Amino acid sequence: MGRYIGPKNKIARRFGINLGLKTNPSKVARRLGQKPGVHGPSGKRMAVSSFGKQLIEKQKAKFMYGVRERQFRRYVDETRRQAGDSSVNLLRLLERRLDNLVYRLGFADTRAQARQLVSHSMFVLNGKKINIPSHIVSVGDVVALKDNKKKKKFFENIEEKLARKELPSWVSLDAVKKSGKVLNLPQEKDFEKIFDVRLIIEYYSTR
Repeated sequence: MGRYIGPKNKIARRFGINLGLKTNPSKVARRLGQKPGVHGPSGKRMAVSSFGKQLIEKQKAKFMYGVRERQFRRYVDETRRQAGDSSVNLLRLLERRLDNLVYRLGFADTRAQARQLVSHSMFVLNGKKINIPSHIVSVGDVVALKDNKKKKKFFENIEEKLARKELPSWVSLDAVKKSGKVLNLPQEKDFEKIFDVRLIIEYYSTR
């Protein structure tokens, strides 16, 4: 299956939570309690099995980070081979995607927007051109807006926007230079509590 390109509000309404897919959270919030489709207004809720709960949490994470099934499974398999808590390892891997880093630094309003910016070669990583949104950054890496892209209309007033950005603990930002640095691995306090990652690990452990 390819990447979902339909209405983003339907995804939020399906799960009853804002996954950060739209730039206007207040607009998304208006209909979060109403399921999409002709049965939405009824407000009825069907009982969900354990498998169904695991599947829902997995879908939330995939939509939120914009990751397809095959790649997501690879992430899970990789983190399960690592030492430590697989749940924390998976979140750290997802957070360290280059498109997510661009989003976290404030260059984009959504991860989808960040993914497009990276794909269009708007940034350099450690001074080198890169256009791979799924690239996993390491501690010490520096991502910066290309000098010849700073005057594009999209980045007007970006310095002021970056200066107001609230950052997670694992990155630093230089709004003047329009660059950010990975200081350390993402910590649990930095993770958004939108999906239950342990249910995701359970989902793949039996498949």
